[in-house]
Amino acid sequence: MSDIRIGISGWRYGPWRKDFYPKGLRQDDELGFASRAVNTIEINGSFYALQTPERYAQWRDSTPEDFVFAVKAPRYITHVRRLREIDEPLANFFASGPLLLAEKLGPFLWQFPPSMRFDEQRFSDFLAKLPKDRKGARACARHAAERLRNNGGITIGGNVRLRHAVEIRHPSFLCDTFVDLLRKHKVALVVSDSAGKWPYVEDVTADFVYLRLHGDVELYSSGYTAKALHRWRSRIQAWSQGGQPDDAALILRRAPTRRASRDVYCYFDNDQKVHAPYDARRLLADLGLDDELVTEPGVAPQIAL
Repeated sequence: MSDIRIGISGWRYGPWRKDFYPKGLRQDDELGFASRAVNTIEINGSFYALQTPERYAQWRDSTPEDFVFAVKAPRYITHVRRLREIDEPLANFFASGPLLLAEKLGPFLWQFPPSMRFDEQRFSDFLAKLPKDRKGARACARHAAERLRNNGGITIGGNVRLRHAVEIRHPSFLCDTFVDLLRKHKVALVVSDSAGKWPYVEDVTADFVYLRLHGDVELYSSGYTAKALHRWRSRIQAWSQGGQPDDAALILRRAPTRRASRDVYCYFDNDQKVHAPYDARRLLADLGLDDELVTEPGVAPQIAL
């Protein structure tokens, strides 16, 4: 059975206070509130700087049992190093504590800048380095910088599969070779709705689908109409049932192997005018996935957070 997750990219935004977050809600309670209004959140802080094991553990413990986080990987790897000489930065990232999210850890998001072109060898090497499971991530983390060793960031046992998704923003990626690479490594190609600014493709390359909705008409600013949300609902349903939309925008015409189901992760990133949390909640309701949510946008919580 498919697991469908609809949520927001980040949760700490000043304009959301006294709007999505009810008046009087403590800032320390914002994650607790947001994680009970949607069923997944993308961690953005990890993109800008390494977080700490204590912070990941705190996020884990502040959210409901069935909640899931996606973790945005460091821009230092994708934007600064641009995938060159990344062994230690990659180890540092996994040593910093994301594994401590435990069963609440969803996919890792690797976003690349609009100026970065597709380089087959560089991306092949990068995808091969990504740890495929928790055991592999712990092994990678042991090569971290001295300051991050023995910091408690990998003190979690067991071995579960890890998922990775790639978001591209340069048209040179729109080639069969790139799609074949992703399918080889079972890495998802992000469906990125950016009001036409960056490439929009819907090739399914893994056993899950990852969407980022940045704005229907205006990047980061515009909300999604009821009609637009119904369109996303039907597409999510097609993917979750193991297929793809009939009118899917594809790079590679060869369809992926059909499955009985696929998990779907969808994040609204149109945060500038407080559209994201409301759009996410409306889509959850449209899919009939809001019954277990115990907080409501803009309404003071009736439970202790």
